[in-house]
Amino acid sequence: MANTATIEIDGKKYDFPLVKGTENEIAIDITKLRAATEGVITIDPGFKNTGSCESAITFLDGEKGILRYRGYSIDEVAENADFLEVAYLLIFGELPTKEQNDKFHEDIKAESYVDEDVKKIIEAFPKSAHPMGIISSLTSALTAFNPSSVNVESEEDMYKSVVRLLGKMPVLVAWTYRKKAGLPLDYGDNSLGYVENILKMMFKKPNGEYIQNKVLVDALDKLLILHADHEQNCSTSTVRIVGSSHAGLFASISAGISALWGPLHGGANQAVLEMLEAIQADGGDTKKYMAKAKDKNDPFRLMGFGHRVYKNFDPRARIIKKSADDVLSQLGIKEPILNIAEGLEQEALKDQYFVDRKLYPNVDFYSGIIYRAMGIPTDMFTVMFAIGRLPGWIAQWREMRLKKEPIGRPRQIYTGATERKFVPVDER
Repeated sequence: MANTATIEIDGKKYDFPLVKGTENEIAIDITKLRAATEGVITIDPGFKNTGSCESAITFLDGEKGILRYRGYSIDEVAENADFLEVAYLLIFGELPTKEQNDKFHEDIKAESYVDEDVKKIIEAFPKSAHPMGIISSLTSALTAFNPSSVNVESEEDMYKSVVRLLGKMPVLVAWTYRKKAGLPLDYGDNSLGYVENILKMMFKKPNGEYIQNKVLVDALDKLLILHADHEQNCSTSTVRIVGSSHAGLFASISAGISALWGPLHGGANQAVLEMLEAIQADGGDTKKYMAKAKDKNDPFRLMGFGHRVYKNFDPRARIIKKSADDVLSQLGIKEPILNIAEGLEQEALKDQYFVDRKLYPNVDFYSGIIYRAMGIPTDMFTVMFAIGRLPGWIAQWREMRLKKEPIGRPRQIYTGATERKFVPVDER
């Protein structure tokens, strides 16, 4: 294979080096395109064909349905590791030893509190506030309580920041939920594991004991693992570009949370449940809505099927489908909305229209079902996603800073008015 690619513009040829990844991905390095051609740039709305960086964290092949964290397949990781092992792997590059893993857990537990003044910030939000707006604000507010900047080249400094964020985020999430639910704000129990503590902090009632359900713990653990990183998606790219200005870790993560909020990104599982509720309100006829989804002239969109990146079955959906089945079976839930979801799933897996187009249920479809079954409100779904994505955001921010990547500054093609004279207001 040649080491360069040639671009011809107005009869003049320019050679640019090719970059090859470890999984044989090929990219044209156009870093010097504008300088070499005296002003020519590329345009790629949505950056669908543009590599913004070189990264050693996550490999994704949408055509083949492959997802790997630091070289480990998502199937193996989800089956054998817990969420904090995966977090350590993504952030620091290798699976932790037994000693490192134990220390990581203990250090995170030691940071699982926030300044009491944070309660005042939460209390200032009206109950009508969306949880994603609250959690984004609270994450940014952590900067005020931890004003020193992170020295990314100091392993000790970076490690402290990692355990601080991983320790405090579940508290902020639980308090956000409890504020909306009208429950008192309280801390968890450091004798519990990370995921068990999240569930207890969220759902323990002030007048009773919280009983852990292993099926729910395992399902949430897997959901967090499956959401931990997903290459250069919208929120991850946001974290990297905000961090490229040398904004702090908390501010960069807060920006990522805001990006995740959108219904086309982290809000997709919320959109799934809202769709199911609309179908239920219309009588619950799944066949009718499958027909609407196939009608090109019908504006209805079947949420939770197919994926922007995966052109085959979402590998995460294969894993979490079993958890969804286990949760529904264990809890014995026969809620109409979940029955509608099961009906849509079965029809889509058998309908030739969906099979031919590989419009299989994706991870958002199943995660919404699990969260609903757990009793998590629809507007909290994306907040749960944010807990899972936190290690990936930290890992990407750290990698970007260690590699001293330049500040993000995309170009544009201007399509506005050409030069014109200003007209004073009384002459217009």
